[in-house]
Amino acid sequence: MSKLAVIYWSGTGNTEAMAQAVAEGAREAGADVSLFSVAEISAADAAGYDRLALGCPAMGAEVLEEGEFEPFFEELSASLSGKPVALFGSYGWGDGQWMRDWYDRTAAAGAVLQVSEGLICNEMPDDDGLAACRELGRTLAG
Repeated sequence: MSKLAVIYWSGTGNTEAMAQAVAEGAREAGADVSLFSVAEISAADAAGYDRLALGCPAMGAEVLEEGEFEPFFEELSASLSGKPVALFGSYGWGDGQWMRDWYDRTAAAGAVLQVSEGLICNEMPDDDGLAACRELGRTLAG
């Protein structure tokens, strides 16, 4: 059984709700899942997982959260080559550019991305958004 970590940063609870649904879907598919806020895990510990789901909302001018998540991701990216990774997050404005940029950075690090552009929800995920998150978890669990 693969060990999967769902790691997220959330300021309003929207991305946290998505993370919980991703973890739920992965568990339904039989994965050994751990759920962490980014403050609860180091990049070195995250690198020890077989599969990763990473969640961060769009911040400012459509960038990753800069205080905790960006430094974490920057350090983690050196360990992503060949690792199955799924990206998700919420936004309240813009057109998803932060996710496209993050996806490109993750692909450039050599990760095996599990969805074509990452999963995004506008504000608080509705029932369809949560269902998509659970499906993302099932997909990542393999």
